[in-house]
Amino acid sequence: MNPADSSSPLRLLIHGASGRMGQSLLRLAAEQPDQFTVVGAVTGRPPPQRVVDGVPHFAAREMNGVPAFDVVIDFSLPEGFDSILSLCSQRGAALVSGTTGLSDAQRQTLDEASERIPLVWASNFSLGVAVLTELTERAAKALAQWDCDIIESHHTQKKDAPSGTALTLGQAASTAGVEVHYASLRAGDIVGEHTVQFAGLGERIELVHRATNRDIFARGALHAARRLAGKPPGSYRVRDLLD
Repeated sequence: MNPADSSSPLRLLIHGASGRMGQSLLRLAAEQPDQFTVVGAVTGRPPPQRVVDGVPHFAAREMNGVPAFDVVIDFSLPEGFDSILSLCSQRGAALVSGTTGLSDAQRQTLDEASERIPLVWASNFSLGVAVLTELTERAAKALAQWDCDIIESHHTQKKDAPSGTALTLGQAASTAGVEVHYASLRAGDIVGEHTVQFAGLGERIELVHRATNRDIFARGALHAARRLAGKPPGSYRVRDLLD
């Protein structure tokens, strides 16, 4: 049976459960017991409690002992990525990952794993950003001779610039041969804003996405997990899993 079509809850394993995204995933999944059952939560360090709110917790070194699962949602660090990818491959389970900073070798391993399991890796799991990416690609193809600028704003603690999402949008625009220019702003507690601007003679188009709550990323990852479960092996994009 395709887990995505089953009436039973999807069995989730959360990897990187002690982080901000991991905590959001645990909270939001618990609010949808008809859709998700979290069978385990994995943290880098030994957990202070073995069971929290009914969810068994495991240290990373204990991962081989986790119960059966349908999908892993991984928001961790590059140091822990290889082991969770290997576990998914061994068990034939799907992987949803938002872990950033992967090396070229890890990305190669990810590509190879997609021949055995369904997986999606993204720098941003917002469903709105997925739609924005598709619109950017379509606009770039229609307006290949126009100037294209991507302006992104984030909180003052964000170090990388341009953001990973801005670069993903830029890649979408560049598929049509458009030359992309970037601008970055770091101010206050801005969660994330991205504007893709196409400017021609006498007219301009702006495509804008504003995030006001970080829960959108966890919700998007849960949506992707539900749609990814039961699909054939392959590397999917968030935009492939919107329907």
